[in-house]
Amino acid sequence: MAYSCPITFEKVDSGVSRISSFIVSIFVTYYIYSFNIYVLYFLFLDFYMRIFCQKYFSIIYISSKVIKRIFYLKDKLSDGGAKKLAGLFGIFFVALLIMLKHMDYREFSLIIGVVFIICSSLDAFLDYCVGCKVYFVIKKIYPNFMS
Repeated sequence: MAYSCPITFEKVDSGVSRISSFIVSIFVTYYIYSFNIYVLYFLFLDFYMRIFCQKYFSIIYISSKVIKRIFYLKDKLSDGGAKKLAGLFGIFFVALLIMLKHMDYREFSLIIGVVFIICSSLDAFLDYCVGCKVYFVIKKIYPNFMS
């Protein structure tokens, strides 16, 4: 089976997505520094808005669009399936961090936070989609995944 990403035929701006990933990594870094639970609640709500509601209600999405406009970055369209899967992973990571915070597992929370920052930073700086790679592995194990 060849490498593939989840295809939704919905185009998204990769530049806005990368800026959003950078902003998310900043928030998670701040959480690791302060262990402020409200940062995680904000991220959960923002991910929820982007994935399950209208992305135009997301503060991070709106901020990313403004930053893109300020720096005159060109549009680079890509398939939205991988970004949606990455968003699902993001909301999973945030929910896991919230659970770990409430259970007072600081060390495990730190590890999960660092993994989240690494994945988010790879997308932000190197345009490397960890969600696509994970999707490919899952698709090999379960060929009917997301079909």
